[in-house]
Amino acid sequence: MKRSYYTIRMILLLGLIAFLMGFSIQRNDQRFVQDLSVTFIKNDQPFMALEAVNKLLIQNKDSLLTTPKETLVLKEMEARLVQHPMVRKAQVYVTIDGVLGAKIEQRKPIARVSGAESFYIDEDGIPMPLSPLYAARVPLVNGDALLYVGQVHELILTLNQDAFMGPRLVSITVGRDGQMVLGLRDTDFAIVLGPVVRVQEKLKNFKAFYQKLAQTEELKGYKNIDLRYNNQVVATK
Repeated sequence: MKRSYYTIRMILLLGLIAFLMGFSIQRNDQRFVQDLSVTFIKNDQPFMALEAVNKLLIQNKDSLLTTPKETLVLKEMEARLVQHPMVRKAQVYVTIDGVLGAKIEQRKPIARVSGAESFYIDEDGIPMPLSPLYAARVPLVNGDALLYVGQVHELILTLNQDAFMGPRLVSITVGRDGQMVLGLRDTDFAIVLGPVVRVQEKLKNFKAFYQKLAQTEELKGYKNIDLRYNNQVVATK
């Protein structure tokens, strides 16, 4: 008898707990969004305004603060954010106390292509529009860059990984045949790299040449340093 009584009590207790949990979840879902928290990760400067994020999170609404939590579809919000040309990844969540949060990883520009329609090239090699909020300090690419976006992307990634070349690179001029000419900070000469082949070898030759003459005044007299030839550096004045 006691065992049956104990079993009944446990069933009633579990039922009460389930009811309270369900009631709590229902009340939580019916609460309104109380606040919006947007965090831009892996980037110090935002390329998009908070107002743009708000509109992407919930379309056709003037404010998030009158939206019930139960009506939020987080995956759809994330999908809308990722479609924005400045966004690389997005995570949307809602807290128990009604804060709708968005963690946004912006696309990272590594070069700016100058032309009739200027744009950035991001770290994934994809064209990225300029932002009215912030101008990234990245190397400027001139010439026929549209024909060689892939090669420009590959070249800049390689140069950025080089402790000597990365901080000094300010420009790349692209010829119609894919020939690349580099401009470095605080130098008067152009580096004729040629096509994007044997880049590591060319950089090694250039750095050896540069370090040999860096302590002299000879570098100031050169206009072009040509790296296109195997194991050679051809400097012209």
